[in-house]
This record gives sequence, C-alpha cells and structure tokens, in this order.
Amino acid sequence: MDKETKEIVSIILLIFFPVIIFFASFLIGRYPISPIDVLNTLLSPIFPQLEVSPTITTIVFEIRLPRIIGALVVGACLAISGAAFQSIFKNPLVSSDLLGVSNGAGFGAALGILLSGANIITQIFAFIFGLISVSATYLISKSYKAGGILVLVLSGVAISAFFNALISAIKFIADPDDKLPEIVYWLMGSLASITVDKLLMIAIPVIIGLIILLALRWHMNLLAMGDEEAQSLGLNPSRVRLLIIAGCTLLTSAAVSISGIVGWIGLIIPHMSRMIVGPDNRTLLPASLSLGASFLLLIDNISRAVIAIEIPIGILTAIIGVPIFLYLLKRGYSEWS
Repeated sequence: MDKETKEIVSIILLIFFPVIIFFASFLIGRYPISPIDVLNTLLSPIFPQLEVSPTITTIVFEIRLPRIIGALVVGACLAISGAAFQSIFKNPLVSSDLLGVSNGAGFGAALGILLSGANIITQIFAFIFGLISVSATYLISKSYKAGGILVLVLSGVAISAFFNALISAIKFIADPDDKLPEIVYWLMGSLASITVDKLLMIAIPVIIGLIILLALRWHMNLLAMGDEEAQSLGLNPSRVRLLIIAGCTLLTSAAVSISGIVGWIGLIIPHMSRMIVGPDNRTLLPASLSLGASFLLLIDNISRAVIAIEIPIGILTAIIGVPIFLYLLKRGYSEWS
C-alpha cells in the first residue's frame, strides 16, 4: 500500500469509526433495542410518520444520547489537548493534565460536593478551579526571571500536587457515610450522570477551545522547530503558546467538569494518532480528536456492559491504557528523535 492510499484509508477510518461506534452504542444497555428501532427513533424528529415506541424514544433521547455525546466530547477534548501539549512542549510523556487542570478541577468538584452536593454546583466549581489551577501555574512560572518551558512544567507539577493535597483534605473532613463516597466516585470518573443541561453548559468553552487549537495547528509545527526558528518566521512563540495553553485548559476543564478525572486518554491517543497519520499537527490534531472520541465511547460501552455494576471509566482507561502505552513504548518513536 503506497503512502497516498494509506492516507486515504486512514482518513476514511477516522471519519467512519466514530459513526459506527456512535450507532452501536445505542444498542448497549439494560434495555435491549434493535438497530431498526434505534434508526427509526433517531429519524423520527425528521420523519414524523415513523412509528416509534414512547419508551424507546425516552431511552434513546433522554438517557443514551446525552451519555454518548458526552463520551465523544470528553474523549475528543482530552485527546486533542494531549496532542497539542505534546507538540508545544516537545515531550511524548506530556498529557492534557500537565499543568494541574485535572487536580484543580477535582478539588473544585470535591469542594462543591462537600458544600452543596448539587450537580450544577459541582460542575461549575470543577470548571472554575480547573481554570484557576492552570492560571496559577502560568503566573508562577512567569514570576521567575529564568522562566521557560521547564519552569512552566515544574510549576504545573507543584500546583497539581498542591490541589491533590487539598483533595485529600476535603476527603478527610467529608462525612464518610454521605459525602465521601460521592467524592471518591466522582474522582474515579463516570459518564452516568451526563444530561443535556450539563452538555449545554460546556458547549461554549468546548467550541472556543477547539477553534483555538484547530486554528493554530499550523503554528504548532513551527513551535516544534524551536523558538528561534519560529521567531525568524515571524511567529511570537510566547503568545502562541499561551493561546494554545488557554485552549487546552478550556477543553480539559470542561471535559473533567462533566466526567470526573479520566486518565491516559490525553497521553496514549496522540501516540496512536501519530502512528496513523504522522507527526504533522495539521492532520494529527483532527485525528486525535476523532480517535479520542471513539476510544472513550468504546471504553464507556465496556464499562456499562461487562458486568451488572457499572465500572468507573477512570479505572478502565488506566487498565486498558497502560498495556497500550507499554506496547507503543516498545515499538519506539522515530518521529520523536
């Protein structure tokens, strides 16, 4: 298979794979639904003459559709953020939570559960503290005269550890019979409580974040060459890097606020996408978006279908992600050399 044919096959795969998993996901659940019923139900708003069961309509549109869309959105946001971070930091071990956004959002959610317990409060607190954690990381890195990429990364490690300690403090003082189990379950990651309202609340941050990253993916190729080369081509590396970090933060905070902490997606999906389409960010970012959405939706289907009790997706992404990462590590990465 020549290079051009391989590229065409890869593009077709990345377009149709999410569509196939999207449709198949409606068939998975405690209440069995046939493919014909799913198709008729999905088309019923366009073709009112189609006869559909009210029960199936409720299951498809109010229960399964929001969850499926949520899985696609969360997977896409984490994967494309991880790909962007790996590119601008030129490090294959970087993921979407590099600058402390996940632990910051986790603390916000834990605080929201402790103070209120209402889903909307938990989601808002998680999103806000995700933004606060990255803002703190960036401001701390800029406070040092020799501030650079390394200082930014180290600041992210420190802020992440700080918010992790605050999460532990919240868990320590939480009611062990009421609040603590809810906090622990949220931190393990789940899409079980996804609703249309939650998706609408993150719609604007997700759209803004995606526009930023997709619009700047050409600039990421220049940043990968080094700051001096980028400046010689008329690019302001610090400004572009800040915009990319802002876009990644919006996406990751929005994703974590509705799903909890889901690891490994932002680490392994960019590597898998790089093996399919190569290191060029013009194709790598859209490929990561597609593959990340498909992968997390597949994981979520497994979590609710393997056993009677739903498995938190954070557990499954780690169990499945570690062997995949080790396999990718064994193959090596000539493109990073």
